[in-house]
Amino acid sequence: MHAKKVYNACMEDTMPTLQVRDLPQDIYTQLSYLADKEHRSLAQETVVLLREGMDTRIGNKERRKKILEKIKLLDIDGSKYPDPVSMIREDRER
Repeated sequence: MHAKKVYNACMEDTMPTLQVRDLPQDIYTQLSYLADKEHRSLAQETVVLLREGMDTRIGNKERRKKILEKIKLLDIDGSKYPDPVSMIREDRER
């Protein structure tokens, strides 16, 4: 019973792993180049690039949400302005 508790405790401290199959050679080459340039292992560089990519994508979504919230606070009456759909259709018909 004691061995099982020790095993479970060790397993809780480990980080999950990710295996990528069929990685294109050009991506592997670029990843290897960046890892060497930054003095990191391939695994470390992969984590850094994944984190940066996710932060960027999540950041863009959050930024858009904030902009939309600001627009809603402006309380603009859209009926005073021409319909953008009709303007686009009119422009395409020219």
